[in-house]
Amino acid sequence: MNTTITDVIFDRLKEILTEKGVAPTAVRPDAHLIRDLGLDSLDTVDLMMELEQEFKIRITDEQMNQTRTVGQVAELVLRHRADC
Repeated sequence: MNTTITDVIFDRLKEILTEKGVAPTAVRPDAHLIRDLGLDSLDTVDLMMELEQEFKIRITDEQMNQTRTVGQVAELVLRHRADC
């Protein structure tokens, strides 16, 4: 089985969200962070900070505010990792 960086990012994102009380089965690429997963703005900021620390990236407030779904979060992390 080949594990890609995308798989690693998604798996870690799923772990973080599960630690926040989100059901693992709810974490899908199309799941909306607020509407589907029940995160509030503080949870979203906390999530982005954890991802910044975990993946050694910097996410701007503008990028964070434009990110709505789990898939978009994973893509954002992947883009930043590619820039490193």
